[in-house]
Amino acid sequence: MSMLDRVAPAKGAPTRPAPAEGGPARPASIKQGPTPPAPVQGGPGRGARMTGRQKLVLTLLLGAQFMIAVDFSILNVALPAVGEGLGFSLADLQWVATAFALAAAGFTLLFGRIADLVGRKRLFLAGMAVLGLSSALGGFATTPGMLLVARVLQGLATAAVTPAGLALLTTAFREGPLRERALGLNGALMSAGFTAGAILGGLLTDLLSWRWAFLINVPVAALVVALAPSVIDDSRPSERPRLDLPGAVTVTGGLLLLVYGLTQAGASGWASPLTLVALAAAAALLIGFWFVEKRSAAPLVPTTVMRRRNVLWGNAAGLIAFATETSLVFLLTLYLQEVLGYSPMATGLAFGVLGAGTVLGGTLGGRVVGRFGARATIVGGGVVQAVATLSLVALGASGSWIWLLLAATFVGGVGNMLMIVGFMVSATSGLPDSEQGMATGLATMTQQVGITLGIPVMSAVVTARTAALGATGPVAVLSGVSLAVLVNAALVLAGALLAGVFLAARRGDRPVTGTGTGA
Repeated sequence: MSMLDRVAPAKGAPTRPAPAEGGPARPASIKQGPTPPAPVQGGPGRGARMTGRQKLVLTLLLGAQFMIAVDFSILNVALPAVGEGLGFSLADLQWVATAFALAAAGFTLLFGRIADLVGRKRLFLAGMAVLGLSSALGGFATTPGMLLVARVLQGLATAAVTPAGLALLTTAFREGPLRERALGLNGALMSAGFTAGAILGGLLTDLLSWRWAFLINVPVAALVVALAPSVIDDSRPSERPRLDLPGAVTVTGGLLLLVYGLTQAGASGWASPLTLVALAAAAALLIGFWFVEKRSAAPLVPTTVMRRRNVLWGNAAGLIAFATETSLVFLLTLYLQEVLGYSPMATGLAFGVLGAGTVLGGTLGGRVVGRFGARATIVGGGVVQAVATLSLVALGASGSWIWLLLAATFVGGVGNMLMIVGFMVSATSGLPDSEQGMATGLATMTQQVGITLGIPVMSAVVTARTAALGATGPVAVLSGVSLAVLVNAALVLAGALLAGVFLAARRGDRPVTGTGTGA
């Protein structure tokens, strides 16, 4: 198995929303079922307090999102044990991860819009039910085909639950301090979930069986499905437009081919004919999606929304944040295992410090956005992440360098999470409740494509460097990792600064001292 196969991939200021381009904002969505209490903002100022019901909603939704994040990485450490237990060939083992990534990234934008049309609560519950059932199927799988079906179903469930859950979260809290706080906690738990997944996967595999990496989801999903109907209130637009089928086909096909091409690049190289064909077809379909949306009477994603600076550049910053941090985990896993000789379990535990940094960054993120604004949070977080990442170029072959790694990943985790909180707040601000499913679908797509994009790019840098050296072994790996870390730091800095420049052109990008305006 290649080194890549063994590696675990690791929210703008609360501005008063400007009218949607092309006319005034649409009215807020009509609530279905019992009328929820109005979000309490705590009066003027930033000292807003959540009601008891809002805390319960937040806990339930964050628990579901944390479980989804754990699922992205929990199996990677267990892949060798899965292959041995079910008889996967070495060449086919990558499909355990790829099957999930294809479905999760390919269908997330479509499901984000479906959530707006059929109801976020309904889609969220259906997705959680499918996630629980597919996890049980994976846990009891007896053949490779059965496990791959379970992984595809898990990916589809993730594509439904993540944007629907985020839309329920953003519509439960008005635009302002409470939403910033909720999105900050959501981002912290999502990032911590990636790290927790790697640690938990190793523990379950070593102490019990790889099957528990699936089965642990079942009681959590059952609890969410049992509690959510009485806790979460639904929302959806007052008018239901038709589903944009041409747009759905082009964007879903384009995303599927993009993720497949990126995965093939990591496995077979960027010059592989299959990689080039898949990426070219993905580009053609995604360009076609833009023209389809321009002509559609009921577009999946209106082009006016995609032109909004906060949506476009917020998502660009998010793409860079996810691509660089998850790929940094890949690079440091190579360093810890191939250079320092750490075991998979010890490697996962070392990344617990990164997880602590992301939790701290997410906890502080809402306050930082409220005080300094979206642009400053994205730029500041990106600069902190870039400087911390750059320091890792100094890593050497001695085990004493672990202290630099732990300190840099903690500080970089804080910066990365500030960038992600700024991205999530910016990408969902200034839009009516009726479009929150679409906005969170875009943000979720950005997150998942970023996670998929970063590792093949950094893997290619390492491979090119080691090939140029004409050597193998720890010294060559260290040289390749050092160069890729330098590229990673440059990408973070460039992405944050560019997003900051273009987000600055958005009027009203400054902290709001009042309660904020409802979305």
